[in-house]
Amino acid sequence: MTETRPDPKAILPDTVELCEVGPRDGFQMEDTFIPTDLKVDTIRALAEAGLPRIQVTSFVHPKWVPQMRDAEEVCDRLPMADGLNGAKLSGLVLNRKGLGRALEAGCRHIDLSIATHDDHSMDNANMPVADAVAEGTNMVREARTEGCDVQMNFQTVFGYREPGDTPLGHVVDLAVRFAELGVESISLADSTGMGNPVAMRRVIRALRDSIGETPIVLHLHDTRGLGLANLVAALEEGVTRFDTSLAGMGGCPFIEGATGNVATEDTVYLLDQMGVHTGIDLHAVASASRRVEDALDTSFPGKMHRLLGHESSQTPA
Repeated sequence: MTETRPDPKAILPDTVELCEVGPRDGFQMEDTFIPTDLKVDTIRALAEAGLPRIQVTSFVHPKWVPQMRDAEEVCDRLPMADGLNGAKLSGLVLNRKGLGRALEAGCRHIDLSIATHDDHSMDNANMPVADAVAEGTNMVREARTEGCDVQMNFQTVFGYREPGDTPLGHVVDLAVRFAELGVESISLADSTGMGNPVAMRRVIRALRDSIGETPIVLHLHDTRGLGLANLVAALEEGVTRFDTSLAGMGGCPFIEGATGNVATEDTVYLLDQMGVHTGIDLHAVASASRRVEDALDTSFPGKMHRLLGHESSQTPA
């Protein structure tokens, strides 16, 4: 008797929503200051390409992240409250001062971010996790009082010094706490790229059992080359929201060796091939990535933006 197996596509969602974090997570790692004009033009190009969410900047002290010193100017030149071509525009904040700046700059979608590992919290924010959680709680309340949507991002969920050194129970407790505060979504960051598909499934299942309908977002750095494998595992667990970075650019200035998120183009290509709809123009994103590469005279680690550029150059006029 032949065993009938279910259609592999049946376990995948029909659609996925990507958030482009390259203008923040990607640009922050470049030593040469990227002109504000190029930042704004790239954000506009990404919105026109169909990205439904774009993280446009972060409100951090320019001493620590000099690339973001024009955060207010970037926001002033974009329709932060109304969105751009249907894309929701957000800013990242790490502390109360940053939140105040983001609100003053007109942000209506706020991405808050706190560490889940004490060592990383001290390295990144100069405070233990308990203090970061207390401050984060106050920030969520303040932002929501101002009418903002708030996404809470947990850093180093899948490991900081070594894989799995952040207790899963601790992550679940934090997620429950912030879900009860009414955050729009909970984002899980594999900041060091130590996650693997088994760990993805374990963490996602634990959170889903605990936070109910609050959406889960994954922020997957590709430091160890497992980003897309982890994304597929999360897809199969029903996750439909992911952060990606144009051409895979980026990293974390406070984590040695960290590379960028999974590349937007590589992710869109993978999802298209699997029959999962994104609504994103792959060629348009790749073109934006190549313009940034050319302007910075560098090469980013993604694959599809270069492949598509090569194919375009080979097409007869």
